[in-house]
Amino acid sequence: MDKQEIDNTWKAKTLLTGAVLGALTGLGAAYLLTQRAEKKGESLALSSGQGLKLGMLVVGLLRQILQLGDGDE
Repeated sequence: MDKQEIDNTWKAKTLLTGAVLGALTGLGAAYLLTQRAEKKGESLALSSGQGLKLGMLVVGLLRQILQLGDGDE
């Protein structure tokens, strides 16, 4: 196996792992939200403010993930 094949292998594994973890995290979040709504006897509805908060949390999480590889800390 040459260097180019090795580079593509770890990239593909990393992307696949990220996709699976992202899907499982999203599924878990959706499950928790629906369970909470069912306990309250309501249907699930996110306001625009809650959607904005959630979006900002995701952006913050992605920034933290990007900083993992820096090694400056």
